[in-house]
Amino acid sequence: MEKIWLKSYPPGMPEECPPPPFRSVRDLFEQSFEKYPDNAAYSNMGTTLSYAELDRLSMRFACYLQSTLGLTRGERVAIMLPNILQYPVAMCGIFRAGLVVVNVNPLYTSRELEHQLKDSGAKCIIILENFAHILEEVIASTELEHVVTTGVGDLLNWPRSTLTNFVLRYVKKAVPRYSIANTVSFRQALKAGTDKALDDVDIGYADIAYLQYTGGTTGVSKGAMLSHRNMVFNVQQTITWQGGAYKGVEPVLAITALPLYHIFSLQGNCLTVMAQGGENVLITNPRDFEGFAKEIAKHKFNMFTGVNTLFAALMDTPSFSLIDFSNLRVCIGGGMAIQPAIAKEWKEKTGKSLLQGYGLTETSPAAIVCPIGSEFTGTIGLPIPSTELMIAGDDGNPLPLNEVGEICLRGPQVMEGYWQRPAETAEVMLPGGWLRTGDVGRMDENGFTFIEDRKKDMILVSGFNVYPNEIENIVVELDGVLEAAAIGLPDERSGEIVKVFVVRKDDSITEKDILDHCRENLTNYKRPRIVEFRDDLPKTNVGKILRRALRDE
Repeated sequence: MEKIWLKSYPPGMPEECPPPPFRSVRDLFEQSFEKYPDNAAYSNMGTTLSYAELDRLSMRFACYLQSTLGLTRGERVAIMLPNILQYPVAMCGIFRAGLVVVNVNPLYTSRELEHQLKDSGAKCIIILENFAHILEEVIASTELEHVVTTGVGDLLNWPRSTLTNFVLRYVKKAVPRYSIANTVSFRQALKAGTDKALDDVDIGYADIAYLQYTGGTTGVSKGAMLSHRNMVFNVQQTITWQGGAYKGVEPVLAITALPLYHIFSLQGNCLTVMAQGGENVLITNPRDFEGFAKEIAKHKFNMFTGVNTLFAALMDTPSFSLIDFSNLRVCIGGGMAIQPAIAKEWKEKTGKSLLQGYGLTETSPAAIVCPIGSEFTGTIGLPIPSTELMIAGDDGNPLPLNEVGEICLRGPQVMEGYWQRPAETAEVMLPGGWLRTGDVGRMDENGFTFIEDRKKDMILVSGFNVYPNEIENIVVELDGVLEAAAIGLPDERSGEIVKVFVVRKDDSITEKDILDHCRENLTNYKRPRIVEFRDDLPKTNVGKILRRALRDE
C-alpha cells in the first residue's frame, strides 16, 4: 500500500521513528532520574517534586509493594487517583516492583469500579480517601487484598491548618466514613518501604505495562493490554513527530489538566514529558475553570493538551485574559473532534494554533497528528512515523482516496489485545495486524485524514448518512452557543431524524435561531428537527460528550 502521506511530512521527518532508547516504561523514567535529578518533574498546588525526589519516593513505594505486601512480577495494582503528586510516585513504584498498572477513574460508581477490579484481578489499590466508601461497597466481591488510601494533600508542603481548610473546600464536604480491612495510608506505605532493598525484576518489551480500560461509551468496558513496547514506541514516535518544536526550550513545561489515568494525558504528558526531563503541572480540578485559569497563569508553559469542551469552557472564563501564551509551542486537542469555531476563537485569543491529534486507548494512543506548527484545517493530520493507515470498507479491504470508510491502523503502538477477551480482540483485529478503530473517515490526495464520526453514532436519514460532528460544528458557530450534541431519533417516514441538544452561553438564543442557522448551512436531510436546551451535557471525566447517554434517556 502506497504511503501517500509521506509526501506531506515536514522536511527531515523520517518514515520510521528510531528505536526507543529504553526497553520499558521503567527504563524510561529511571534514565530521566539519572539524567535530570535536579529538574522539576511534577508540580501541584504549589509543591514541586524533582526527579531526584520522585526517584526516592517511588523506590520506597516499590519496596513496600514488593517486600511488605509480597506482590510478585505481573500482578496488577490499581490506581484510583486524580491529578495529584501521589499518582506519579505510585505509578513509578509499581513498575519498579515489576507489576502492572490498572488505571481507574476516581469518579466511577460502585458498579463500574467492581467491574474493573474483578475483570483485572487487581490485588492492591491506591485510592483517594474521598472515594474509599465506594470501594467499601464492592471490595468483598473482588480479589483485592491490600488498600492504600491517601488524602489530596498528603505530599503537599502546606501547613496542616491550611491544608485541612483547602481539602474541605475542594471536596465540599468531609471525607465519608469507611471501614476496609488491610488498609494503610500512603504515608505509612512510604515509611514501610524506607531502607529496604528492591529485588530486581526483569521487564521488557513483551511485558504488559498497563491494563487501560476503554471508556465504555460503547458496550462493556474492556481492558486494553498495553505492553511496555507499545508505550515506549509511542513515546518515541511522539518525540520524533515533535521535531524541533521545543528548540531553545529546556526543560519543557506542560500543563496537565486531563487526568493522568486517561491514555491521552498518560502518554502525551506523563511519559513523553518525563522522557524529555520536563515538568508536568498537574491540575487537580480543571472543572473549576476560574481556579484553573489563575493557576496556569503562574507558569510560562510550552505544551498544552486538552479536549474541545475544555478549550471552549476555558475561553469562556473571565480569568482566561490573565494567561500568557507567548511561550506555547505545542497545543493539541484530542479525545473528540475539535470544532472549527473553537479552533478559530482559540487562534484569535491566544495567537497559537490548536491542532488535532487522533488515537484511541488501543493505540497507546497517538496514531494520527497534525504537523506541529501547521494551521487548523479540520484534518486530524498524518500518520506519525512507524504508523500505517488504511481506510477500509466493510469487507476490510482498502478504499480509494476521498471515499469514506473505517479508519484502520497498524504500528508498534497497537495493543496486544483485550485482557481475557479473545473474541472481542478478534472482532477489532484484521489480518496483518490492522486494528479496526470503529471510526469513520477519509484520506485526501495529500495523505491527510478527515474523521467523519463513530460508526455507531452515525445517523441514517432516508438512506443518507448524517454525521453528528458536522451538525454540531455548524450549531456552535452561532454566537451564544457553548456546546452541542446531535443524535438520531426513530422516525416512521425517514428512518431517523436529527435532534440537537444545545448548551447556551447567551440565554437569548432561541430554537428558531438554531433552526434558521442550520437551514442556511445544512442540506435538508441533515437539519435538526428537534432542539432541546440543556444546562450541560453528559460527558466522560475528560470532557468527551456522551451521545450514547443522550440516546438512552
